[in-house]
Amino acid sequence: MTMDSTLDVYYEFVMGLTREAAKVITNSIKLRKTVDTKRGDWDLVTQYDREIEEIIIDRLKSQYPDHMFIAEESAGNNSPDLTDAPTWIIDPIDGTTNFVHGFPHTCVVIALAIRKEVVIGIVYNPLLEQLFTARKGRGAFLNGEPISTSEVDDFSKALVCFEPGFIKIESMAEYVVERLRAIIKVAHGIRTLGVAALTLCYVAMGAVDAYHIEGPGIEVWDIAAASLIIAEAGGVVVDRVSGERVDIMKPRAIGAANSKIADAMVKIIRETDERVDQMKNSTH
Repeated sequence: MTMDSTLDVYYEFVMGLTREAAKVITNSIKLRKTVDTKRGDWDLVTQYDREIEEIIIDRLKSQYPDHMFIAEESAGNNSPDLTDAPTWIIDPIDGTTNFVHGFPHTCVVIALAIRKEVVIGIVYNPLLEQLFTARKGRGAFLNGEPISTSEVDDFSKALVCFEPGFIKIESMAEYVVERLRAIIKVAHGIRTLGVAALTLCYVAMGAVDAYHIEGPGIEVWDIAAASLIIAEAGGVVVDRVSGERVDIMKPRAIGAANSKIADAMVKIIRETDERVDQMKNSTH
């Protein structure tokens, strides 16, 4: 069996699991949730996160006992290392705070990495019936229809997504405020959805031109699947410090429609952070 045909088998199997897991979100969105906090009140988990993760991992382990897994709830506060082995990277509910509040931007996220390269990406929001998929080298799709990033290459015309919630974290607060201020001054508009994987997919479909996400609790499962989907849609996901291709195991990421938009956002954040560092140093 060729690699492509093997990937097709993996893809079809995991698509069935994705739809099964998504039914848990659909059936429970209006129900009372048991909510626990992990790293803070911005990092939540419910019984349904655990239920979905268990469904996905148990079925995949049964089908592919030699595969590895990196999943949000079973990983705890430490993301395991990514090896060359086939590895499923799973976020059972991305946007758990949205899910708790019934805000319909939440999704199941599954990626498969082989030899440390993501080859399958699935992001499914069943509440809005948005199924984003990609297989390496085959393009990106929304509900089976091809998608591509926008043609915007001027940052002043860019719609940018940004997560201001990390203002709550003392060590990040000044950086987040100043980054937000700088982006608002330059960009055409700014939005926030509170769900990393789905927002990255909005970059892939051309609805958003750039998105910056990093902070405590942002891990490989937040960006692995969507990074492939953006790349297959013609966009880029870069490290916000180096501007080079992002290391999915160190997700301080900027997803963008193209390199020009990505470079502009890297520059804005770098210059903003330097100003904050200077202000901090001048007060000591």
